[in-house]
Amino acid sequence: MNRIQPTVSAENLTQFETLALDSSMNLADGHARQQLTSAQSKIVAELPDMWAEAIMRPVSEIEQEAAESFFGMLGQHSHPFAAGRTLSCYSSSLAMEILARSLVTTSDAIALLHPTFDNIPDILAGVGLKLIPVEEEQAHDDDLPAELLEQVGCVFITTPNNPTGRVMTEARLRRLAEQCAEYNVVLALDTSFRGFDTAAQFDHYAVLEASGCRWVVIEDTGKLWPTLELKIGWLARSANVDLPIEKIHSDILLGTSPLILLMVKRFSDDGADGGLAELHRTIAEHRALVRAELAGVPDISFVDEQARVSVERLHVGSRMGMDVWSAVRSQNLYVLPCQKFHWARPNEGERMLRLALSRNPSTLLAGAEVLRSALLDTPERHR
Repeated sequence: MNRIQPTVSAENLTQFETLALDSSMNLADGHARQQLTSAQSKIVAELPDMWAEAIMRPVSEIEQEAAESFFGMLGQHSHPFAAGRTLSCYSSSLAMEILARSLVTTSDAIALLHPTFDNIPDILAGVGLKLIPVEEEQAHDDDLPAELLEQVGCVFITTPNNPTGRVMTEARLRRLAEQCAEYNVVLALDTSFRGFDTAAQFDHYAVLEASGCRWVVIEDTGKLWPTLELKIGWLARSANVDLPIEKIHSDILLGTSPLILLMVKRFSDDGADGGLAELHRTIAEHRALVRAELAGVPDISFVDEQARVSVERLHVGSRMGMDVWSAVRSQNLYVLPCQKFHWARPNEGERMLRLALSRNPSTLLAGAEVLRSALLDTPERHR
């Protein structure tokens, strides 16, 4: 019997993702939902022992070990935890909220990458900041205009970007940091998808520190491992950032769970010992599986040919993305329409869908088969 589909009233991408949570073909959210590897399953089996360890050991000691393992796994050896400038949060979104509330105490405008995941502009605008879009091509290829830097208190970049997967190179980051230092503008980075792309694993903190700019970096463990939303968001900052980040962090939370921190350490150690490379192979295989299943469908294309992150954008040609979304939803498949990634000009994303790849192969194959059929059946719509 077909399920009765509730009326869609999603106002942001997370609400679209929430619609998919109970579906057996949820290809909507970018959280990790693939099977545990054998090594990760052993870590999960040791959770009772970690619980006992978390009770006995100082939380600060556990937190430092988790940070050193996680940042070290990703090549971020100059991270400032030992200097007392890295705070742990329940999630990267909470870290973003703390940053936004800090920025609005000294600034009324921010330059933000476009497109990017819409909870970033929503959180920033929600505290009263004016958002000025910085197109991805400009952010990666050219100096930012002086007139832009003179009117903002922060430049915010997502690298690797969600949904495009584009990574800011070391040379480009260095130049952008130099510009921000020149204009006394905070440079904020969201690196939540860093773990998927080795091109994003040069030591960002060394580059930022050498520039002398005021900076903040948000890191995230939640996209990498299928840990049932048990995760840590890290909020790191420069010594000269001159924002009330620590105070606002303390307004919101006391600290994070030492049990989750121990789990993050163990997963990070496994990642450094080959687990991260295994994840990269898995995502590459899943991307190839989806592309192969959709091969030959007329008037579609994969937008981000070089992407290594755990999501894939599909341009549906002359079709409307919401038409395809509605068609596959009727078959219990959920993907993500892309209008809201283009937070300044939603029409730019209206013919694209985003598919999550951190799933089991059988789920991806079943979803791709439904999507293929829907694409072949969805009529063209011309403007």
